[in-house]
Amino acid sequence: MQKTFGKLSKKFLNNKIGFSKIKISSLFFLKTEVLAGLTVSLALVPEAVSFSFVAGVHPLVGLYAAFIVGIITSLIGGRPGMISGATGALAVVMVSLVVQYGVEYLFATVILMGVFQIIAGLLKLGKFIRLVPYPVMLGFVNGLAIVIFLSQLSQFQIIDSNDARQWMEGRALFIMLTLVASTMVIIWLTPKITKSIPAPLVGIFIVAMFVILFDIDAPRVGDLASIKGGLPTFHIPIMNFTLDNFLIILPYSLILATIGLIESLLTLNLVGDMTGKVGGASRECFAQGLANTVTGFFGGMGGCAMIGQSMINVKSGGRTRISGISASLFLLLFILVGSTMIERIPLAALVGVMFMVVIGTFAWQSIAIIRRIPRADVIVMIIVTVVTVMHDLAVAVICGVIVSALSYAWNNATRIRGRTEVNKDGNNIYYIEGPLFFGSTQGFADIFNINDDTDIVIIDFINSRIVDQSALQAIEDLALKYKKRKKILQLRHLSADCHRLLSKAGQLIVNSDEDPHYGVAVDYGVKAGVFGGDH
Repeated sequence: MQKTFGKLSKKFLNNKIGFSKIKISSLFFLKTEVLAGLTVSLALVPEAVSFSFVAGVHPLVGLYAAFIVGIITSLIGGRPGMISGATGALAVVMVSLVVQYGVEYLFATVILMGVFQIIAGLLKLGKFIRLVPYPVMLGFVNGLAIVIFLSQLSQFQIIDSNDARQWMEGRALFIMLTLVASTMVIIWLTPKITKSIPAPLVGIFIVAMFVILFDIDAPRVGDLASIKGGLPTFHIPIMNFTLDNFLIILPYSLILATIGLIESLLTLNLVGDMTGKVGGASRECFAQGLANTVTGFFGGMGGCAMIGQSMINVKSGGRTRISGISASLFLLLFILVGSTMIERIPLAALVGVMFMVVIGTFAWQSIAIIRRIPRADVIVMIIVTVVTVMHDLAVAVICGVIVSALSYAWNNATRIRGRTEVNKDGNNIYYIEGPLFFGSTQGFADIFNINDDTDIVIIDFINSRIVDQSALQAIEDLALKYKKRKKILQLRHLSADCHRLLSKAGQLIVNSDEDPHYGVAVDYGVKAGVFGGDH
């Protein structure tokens, strides 16, 4: 009996201990997520205020956007741990609209922008982000790291008596640089001492306390603007909803929707690589769209994913939706009741955090591998980086994808080959190797020696693939050339799709059980119109 009681007691104690471990682990996890959110929220404030100035709107317009977009995308977005809010990439597009037509047109534009993004999500267009090559991703992160770095340099400027911005000098510059460097050193050292508190939060707290306690004359968050305000309220944009006004906001909405989705989906991939988890691209499109639609109705400037704040969150331990939700709620808390405290934080501490983000974001390995990767990939990476810095992210990514596609097409165009043999009947056989598409049709035509070929010529496509309409037309043209010289052309190992679509050469196709099975990437209606006949 005593032995049995002892076993039961031991089992009970083990269960209690196990429960305690789970409870402690859960509390530690929750603390990490909330502190990561707090760190992100502190970094969101100056960014939202600065981007509001860029767009030409009141700071609260940017702060409301950061709160609403942030909390909605954190709740239903495709990548837990990713942070969204007001961004510079969108602000630079908005400024001309605000200057010409006013902020109410901006709110309407943000609503329409969100509708386009919702449609993109419902149509599952997010999957096309897979078409972005790796060199474009490298150029994206490098360019964005440089953009983040350059955006922080404005904090090293002061406004003189003539309301003109000029660079800090002397004592002011020394203090700013010292505080920035101190923050960076603290962030670097903290993980070596403890990982229970996010390093950026430790850096901000220590430097802020030092500046406040010793009353050091350094720029504060409050020097940018007051962040005090109330809850965002529902607001229908005040404008005449006419066709002319719709045509005014339409192009801005499309551009903003495109930039927002590209930046969000690329950030989603980047965060996924860091956390080892795959995100839902189309779900992220829908979440961004819903967030921007709601933001437009509550007086916000719209937004998208923020790579800098996302990096802060991930490196601070934020892995779930809790960190993003916490960041948004803390931001709202700052606006409602904590503005006085937050406005006392030195900008140097936040600049130091962002500089560490730059160091962590830049793909330093891309420099080391330049000599080892294809030259075309190097060119693509440099193009995307430069265009991101000089223009904007959407144009940079589009340029990168186009150049990569052209490079791929050219490489495949040069792979078309022809090997000639003579069969037992004395007829020439051409064995085609490599894909036949618009880029390789000229190389395909150059393979054949029509005048010197035998009366019966066989073309074998067993090691080739017919890709598009240009390839089909090239076969048709070749068949006509042989026909004019009264020579018989036979085609082997073409797919059933090619059998249907080749009208002039169709009767020359030799059927075989070894024929491949694939579709030709052209519109069927167009095919019939081009080749004629009944297919």
